[in-house]
Amino acid sequence: MGLLRRDGADQRAVSPAGGFEDAVWRMFVAEWRRQRGTGAPARIAIVDDDPPSQFLYPEFLLARRFFATRGAEAVIADPRALSFDGAAVLAGGRPVDLVYNRLTDFALERLEHAALRDAYLGGAVVVTPNPRAHALLADKRNLVALSDPARLAAWGLDPATAALLADAVPRTLEVTPENADDLWRQRRTLFFKPAAGYGSKAAYRGDKVTRGVWAHITAGGYVAQALAPPGERQVADGDDAPLKADVRLYTYLGEVLLAAARLYQGQTTNFRTPGGGFAPVFIV
Repeated sequence: MGLLRRDGADQRAVSPAGGFEDAVWRMFVAEWRRQRGTGAPARIAIVDDDPPSQFLYPEFLLARRFFATRGAEAVIADPRALSFDGAAVLAGGRPVDLVYNRLTDFALERLEHAALRDAYLGGAVVVTPNPRAHALLADKRNLVALSDPARLAAWGLDPATAALLADAVPRTLEVTPENADDLWRQRRTLFFKPAAGYGSKAAYRGDKVTRGVWAHITAGGYVAQALAPPGERQVADGDDAPLKADVRLYTYLGEVLLAAARLYQGQTTNFRTPGGGFAPVFIV
């Protein structure tokens, strides 16, 4: 794992008050209380498809141990092992208070997720993150509005915030039949992403797009974003080739819980680059 380093600098890791783990627990409790009023969840299910096969399964084990330190029993479960009896979600025959949702079926549309979807829609279990949160905050079509200064001004956003967004969010358009020809001509300056995508899957640099891929993109569900070349960093334990750097802020209700960088080579972020992976971020 690469380390971003600047010799002689004041290096202070980004950390919320009370530390990262305390902030994460406050987040789960807040999600619980927004729907249940008081208290905290007693039994939590960490849910993903076939958990042991997931690349980040060790993270699920850490999360289970983390919940135990906060007094909550936690189980790791495949959604097909869950059932809904009309009053509660059951895992291993026992009720679950909260589901820590790691599924990439963000709208819970697949048949094998039906029990969880029915319980969520019925208010029988707290699910976080949930379909509503994804639609409001993570759908990439939101970037169309966030990168449109005229629309933001019409909505009454203050000029300072609008200017900040203009600097931070590359111009984004939804791919439609009406603008497809123009976007094809401009494709070398664009990056195409599925609106509900994740992990850089099915995302394409415009200069790499073939006619076959373009037919898939124009079938619907994609946005086109102005190409923003990533910054590069030399890592302390790397070779002479610099790595691309992608900095991410993990937040909840306006509080930064964690800042982390991804170091990589290639078209999209990955865990396969020698010397790459997650790296800490320091305030300098």
